Amino acid sequence: MLLRIVVLMACLGALSACGSVLTATTSDVAGIAGAGIANAVNKSPAAATGIGLGVAAGANAGLQYLERDVHTVEQDRIASAAGALTPGTIGHWSVRHSIPIEDDEHGDLVVTRLLGADDFNCKEIVFSVDTVKQKVVNRAFYTATVCLDGQTWKWASAEPATARWGPLQ
Repeated sequence: MLLRIVVLMACLGALSACGSVLTATTSDVAGIAGAGIANAVNKSPAAATGIGLGVAAGANAGLQYLERDVHTVEQDRIASAAGALTPGTIGHWSVRHSIPIEDDEHGDLVVTRLLGADDFNCKEIVFSVDTVKQKVVNRAFYTATVCLDGQTWKWASAEPATARWGPLQ
């Protein structure tokens, strides 16, 4: 019975595509699973608390890893689309996530200027994230920097979703 509840809550959380609901659901599922494990292992309240906290921390770390992976894929798509553009040319980007913890997204982008030198090629970009709510398109605009890393354009803006921040994201 406990396993069925855990699986049901995990499925509902995965389908929600809402970060706060998904985080809360992950914590709830981890708490239920931790309580089940603690009861099976021993009857000590201190041990049960430790097991519950450990399971919750592990579940949250796993969710954060998945979120970083989803953001990296999105940033790589934007960087790739920008890499093919010359300044002033408008391009399009889109991403379809294989893990449904966030909505698929799309938008437009433009390279505003080139940065760097011969072996240090970077581009400053402005991009939109377009969402549709009640048949109305809403655009949010952002800026970023992308740089050529070998043959691949990569996200270079220092923000929490870049790999260099590691577990601090």
